[in-house]
Amino acid sequence: MIDPQHPQSDPQKPAFPTAEFTTHGVGPWEGEWPTDARYDPELLERGDTRNVIDRFRYWTMDAIVADLDATRFPFHVAIENWQHDMNIGSIVRSANAFGAETVHIVGRRRWNKRGAMVTDRYQHVVHHDTVADLVDWARAESIPIIAIDNVPGSVIIETFSFPERCVLLFGQEGPGLSDAAIEAADAVVEISQFGSTRSINASAAAAVAMHVWVQQYARWS
Repeated sequence: MIDPQHPQSDPQKPAFPTAEFTTHGVGPWEGEWPTDARYDPELLERGDTRNVIDRFRYWTMDAIVADLDATRFPFHVAIENWQHDMNIGSIVRSANAFGAETVHIVGRRRWNKRGAMVTDRYQHVVHHDTVADLVDWARAESIPIIAIDNVPGSVIIETFSFPERCVLLFGQEGPGLSDAAIEAADAVVEISQFGSTRSINASAAAAVAMHVWVQQYARWS
């Protein structure tokens, strides 16, 4: 029996769980070990507690990233980070879940990674000092910027056709996108709301917008 006061007594769990520990982890590999170079000998021996899908169980981090790189979608996610918004980590986690190409942090280089649940290890994340720097990068890559905010003149997301290659740009909880970001955007899109609140959580809005892009371009057959 596992002692709840001493979880390390569970042979399926490491004595000192990593930041990726999940109750959906698996124990040591049973039977003959696979010879595929993608597998991590340490994980095969000790078990895999990471928050990854079953297909990636026991794989090395580099192998997982390489596999994701072959299937990432061509949309990017950008987030303004002027006030150390705690939503950024959750947005990075959603970007990983929806297969975003890259996450761009605009503003402060440091950001709260707790909400990312370590998914930033598998997701490409780059930094831009200013909105102008992000715009310069996007223009050089010929990628339009689509701002997500409920400001005058915005288009309802349910009626908007996203470009296949684009940057979804999000602001911070409370103030939303900066004036510079709105002015730099090729289009501004808002999520329809039907209740009394003026806005929804920034990370929730990001997840909704990414899923709308996925609905328009992902293929399941």
